[in-house]
Amino acid sequence: MTGTATMPKSSIKQTPEEQELAVKQAELAKLQQELAQRELDLATLEIELRNFEIRYIRQVGSRFGTLDELEAKIAEHKAALNPENIAVQNKARAARKQADESDQRTQAANSTPQKAEFKPSEDFKKLYREVAKQIHPDLSGNEEERLRRERLMTEANIAFENGDTQRLRQILQEWESSPESVKGEGIAADLVRIIRKIAQAQERLRTIDAQITALTNSDLFQLKKRVGESEMGGIDLLGRMAQDIDKRITAAQIELDAVVTMYKR
Repeated sequence: MTGTATMPKSSIKQTPEEQELAVKQAELAKLQQELAQRELDLATLEIELRNFEIRYIRQVGSRFGTLDELEAKIAEHKAALNPENIAVQNKARAARKQADESDQRTQAANSTPQKAEFKPSEDFKKLYREVAKQIHPDLSGNEEERLRRERLMTEANIAFENGDTQRLRQILQEWESSPESVKGEGIAADLVRIIRKIAQAQERLRTIDAQITALTNSDLFQLKKRVGESEMGGIDLLGRMAQDIDKRITAAQIELDAVVTMYKR
């Protein structure tokens, strides 16, 4: 029997370029997984902190707003009693500015719909990771593609915060059917593109780590952590804080009444 034997595809020796490309492809795939997870970590932390901040302002911060308003009125009445005292006048202006800023924060928090505790399911988080892995801006090959990816990533983050599974799936499907998702040809070009994507992904990972570190070192995160630990022990820390401020509000109201009485004399 005659014929030409065909070598199995797996036994064909790869060129050094093909071998390097395979190594870089594996490295990039691992980085994409890690980057998607870290994007999920960052997005989750940001949402949790925003939700906690709204809760804090409504339960505690609004009381600070009331206290700031009382202290501003006290300072303003004292300023009226001491029109020549520059220090007293400056204190009154600073107190009014703080009161106005507190009022703005409280109004913003009250105008934001109260959301349930943010607890995305494992399937939802898996979907988000897949979206982030596919469309992440740091995987773009040119500026036009980067802008498109950034827009889609912003939409994905909004969908994630809103728990919108349908929108996340739609974003992923739109990307997978787009021209940008088609891979180019040519080993040399592919190798350059992958090397650059690896560098971009590594830089984004460093940026995310820095952002997460900054958030976890923030006063808001530390307060959230203390509140969570207290609640696990059956203690309502925010409730206690609110009670303490209520006492200060009562004292400030008494002082204001006294200053007003003095001003009327």
